[in-house]
Amino acid sequence: MVINTNLQAQGTSTLLMHSSAMLSQSLQRLSSGSKITSPADDSAGLAVSMKLNAQLARINAATNNVGNAISFSQTQDGYISKVNDALSRMSELSVLAQDVTKTDSDRSLYQQEFSALGSYIGNVATKDFNGVSLFTGTSLSVTTDSEANTFGMAGVNLSNTTYASAASSDISTAAGALTALTNVKAGLTQLAHDRANIGSNIESLTYYNDQLSSLKNNLSAANSRITDVDVAQESTNYAKWNILVQSGTAMLSQANSLPQSVLKLLG
Repeated sequence: MVINTNLQAQGTSTLLMHSSAMLSQSLQRLSSGSKITSPADDSAGLAVSMKLNAQLARINAATNNVGNAISFSQTQDGYISKVNDALSRMSELSVLAQDVTKTDSDRSLYQQEFSALGSYIGNVATKDFNGVSLFTGTSLSVTTDSEANTFGMAGVNLSNTTYASAASSDISTAAGALTALTNVKAGLTQLAHDRANIGSNIESLTYYNDQLSSLKNNLSAANSRITDVDVAQESTNYAKWNILVQSGTAMLSQANSLPQSVLKLLG
């Protein structure tokens, strides 16, 4: 039996230090909700998590881009629906102006409304969305994923010749009304084509938006499996290490008192 070197106390102290470290780690995990509280806990997992978090941030940005593009297209469609009403009324006025019982004086009254509707179409052609023109016909590239791939959103041009001819027609005479009807019908045909493009844009962008939402959920779940603590399991670990710390403390106290038994030999 020796006094200077207490091997039992040293061994117990080492075990107690380990239990204390594990208890501290368990407390950190439970308080933070994360099972990676330092790079040493899972260096590879932390690296993967960092990349997933960066991708999730890019996905959120792409989702905002797609959402804004959908709003842009919906705004276009709102204006186009009113242009359709205007052209429909203009076609009606073109037929009314061909009534043989109407005089040119009557037709001039129809022309006033016809011109007003044409001016409305011209005014709509100048509208914008947050400073971006709605109807210049320019195709817009919308970022649709975290890798900056894009979708080409077809543009609509309300200033093209077809619409301009319809808007500037004159129904103040029967012959003019006949020509105007031809121009307005061409405008309606072009408008149907343009509105179909807008509808296709909205449909495609909605699919991209749904895809981004699904990808975000899946990546979030994957990241959670790497970083989020299992509270039930960690609570069990906490109870285990807490008990070991308390028992280790008690045993270290006993180990430190063992050399006192040497006094019995001196008695």
